[in-house]
Amino acid sequence: MLREERKLGRNGFITSSHTEMAVNRWETCSSWTMAASKAIMASLTHLRPLTCAASASGSYPSRIVPQPPDLIKWVRKEGGFVHRAVTIAQDDTKGLGLVASEEIPRGTDLIALPDHIPLRFRSLELDGENGLDSALVNLAHRVPEELWAMRLGLKLLQERAEIGSFWWPYISNLPETYSVPIFFSGEDIKNLQYAPLLHQVNKRCRFLLDFEKEVKHFLENLKQDDHPFGGQEVHASSLGWAMSAVSSRAFRLYGKKLPDGNHKNIAMMLPLIDMCNHSFTPNVQIVQEQDADNVKMQVKVVAETEIKQDDPFLLNYGCLNNDLFLLDYGFVIPSNPYDCIELKYDGALLDAASKAAGVDSPNFSAPTPLQQQILSQLNLAGEASDLKVSLGGREIVDGRLLAALRVILASNTETLQNYDLNSLKSLSPEAPLGVANELAASRTIIALCVIALGHFPTKIMEDESLLNQRASGSTELAIQFRIQKKSVIIDVMRHLTRRVKLLSSKETVPAEG
Repeated sequence: MLREERKLGRNGFITSSHTEMAVNRWETCSSWTMAASKAIMASLTHLRPLTCAASASGSYPSRIVPQPPDLIKWVRKEGGFVHRAVTIAQDDTKGLGLVASEEIPRGTDLIALPDHIPLRFRSLELDGENGLDSALVNLAHRVPEELWAMRLGLKLLQERAEIGSFWWPYISNLPETYSVPIFFSGEDIKNLQYAPLLHQVNKRCRFLLDFEKEVKHFLENLKQDDHPFGGQEVHASSLGWAMSAVSSRAFRLYGKKLPDGNHKNIAMMLPLIDMCNHSFTPNVQIVQEQDADNVKMQVKVVAETEIKQDDPFLLNYGCLNNDLFLLDYGFVIPSNPYDCIELKYDGALLDAASKAAGVDSPNFSAPTPLQQQILSQLNLAGEASDLKVSLGGREIVDGRLLAALRVILASNTETLQNYDLNSLKSLSPEAPLGVANELAASRTIIALCVIALGHFPTKIMEDESLLNQRASGSTELAIQFRIQKKSVIIDVMRHLTRRVKLLSSKETVPAEG
């Protein structure tokens, strides 16, 4: 497994209230987000001086110390293997990464980390098996599972604060800042222009502020020997740094084999390996090897293809949309085939879109009993319904949304008596309920796209003009993100417009059924 996709809840179209909520939350956070860009974790300097180098030239952040230890030499010294052709180099677009200094055949072992080198939260992994109840484990249990990066982040903070930490040569090579949205200015949060991501940024900022208070309250009465950070305070800035370091660099790999034969996923940071950058067409892969006693594990990077001299080593972080790439990793993928926009299935909105498309008498707000039954099967109606649907990505149109449109726009409900749900959800060349029905559904989605575009305050041409003015790093990221979201909508419109033209060109329009 590579970096596992994190599926987090998101909501629909952007509104001014969404923007104000996220920006107000940021303004509450601003006292630590602005300071974070200059001196992350200043509160921990009592144990280890954590002053950082001056801001790196260009758009790449400095590492925690100006001249950190050689990471390749450290891995080799600690019993790991690093191929002679593996080098660390600066990439013009992606920052530091691993590059081949000579041609490498397919199947070559490039890096191998023995069991003791990955940074894991072993005490948390063992909790419940041997009764461990350290203060750090107790704190980690207060973090919700969907923010698993914060759990391992607590371990990272503990090791960063400890003089003589085994992992200091690795930690000192980490960036002192991250380009994720929780560190954006209030203006750049508004520049995202997309409610689902604003919701997640707001949620994480709120968590960090609340968790800071919880951590302080929990630690205030601990003895020095029991204090996981040596008696020092931990602020939201340090928590945000740690969570971002883990979310952007950690992997969720197989842990110990369970009695049922499955493996428990374990979050871990893999020194040197985590310097491989991302690509949907990777040239290396991660391989795990377990010893015969199922106790120790080795993590390897192996060449998946032949790698030419000066080529970067590229892993696939996962088939993620740009929301997750920006939220967790701090970058945006242009023309990301997995990017999509999310919206809410809403009868009134779909009625408006159908009317705008020239569809006669749409009844999304008042479906018939049979239509309501099918909507329930699609989980778009009922108490436990999931109303989040999407446009874009591999499906082009969310299968549940497409099926619902076909069902509601069916002029003859008798044709629904023997429907096939899978056929209704598929954007195949066939029109399962007839050409007229398919035209109405496609035109409704096109109108829905127009409405979605209208919720963005700026147009793509305006965004591109702003980029040409050499915006700052976070502003540039925010603009790139919203350009890609608008491009997704436009691509869906183009695809469906071609479909409408093809359907309209048919000489005869067969009746439904």
